[in-house]
Amino acid sequence: MSSIKTSTTTEQNTDFEVRSLDTMCINDSALQHPWWYNIKYLIAGILFGILLVKAEVVSWFRIQEMFRLQSFHMYGVIGSAVMVGAISVYIIKRFKIKTIHGEAIDLTGKKFNKGQIYGGLIFGFGWALTGACPGPLFALIGNGATVVIVVLLSSIAGTWVYGLVRDKLPH
Repeated sequence: MSSIKTSTTTEQNTDFEVRSLDTMCINDSALQHPWWYNIKYLIAGILFGILLVKAEVVSWFRIQEMFRLQSFHMYGVIGSAVMVGAISVYIIKRFKIKTIHGEAIDLTGKKFNKGQIYGGLIFGFGWALTGACPGPLFALIGNGATVVIVVLLSSIAGTWVYGLVRDKLPH
C-alpha cells in the first residue's frame, strides 16, 4: 500500500476506521521462520541493554539532570538518536532500500492530531516522575533495580486502560 493511497483512503473513512488502520502492520513480512530464528534479536537486545547501562542512559540521576536542565548528556544522546533516525529514513526513501530478505520497505505518513500532544505530555510526566522511559525498563531491571518492576507493571496497566477507553478519547 503506498503512502498516497493511505492518505486518500484515511480521509474517506470514519474516525474509528482510521484508528484501526493505524494499528495495522504495513511492513509485516510474509516470510515464515522457525522460532530459533529470533535468537539474534534477543542477543541484539541484550547487547543494546548493556550499551544503555554503560552509557548511563538508563540512570535515574542522568534523567533527573536532563529534566532539571543541569546536564547536556541525555539531550546529546536523544539528539544523536533523532539525527541517526532521520538520516536513516532519508536514505531508505532516497535509495529505496529493501530488507535483508529483499522485501520493500513502505514508510507511510501519519496525520497529526491533538491527541499526540496530550499523549506526549502524559508520557513526559511519567518519565519525569519515575525517572525511566519504557524502553530501558528491562535494562534497569536486568541491572538490579528491581523496584522498576512497579513501573513496568504500571506501564502495562496504563496501556491496558488506554485500550479500554480509547474509543471515548478525542483522537
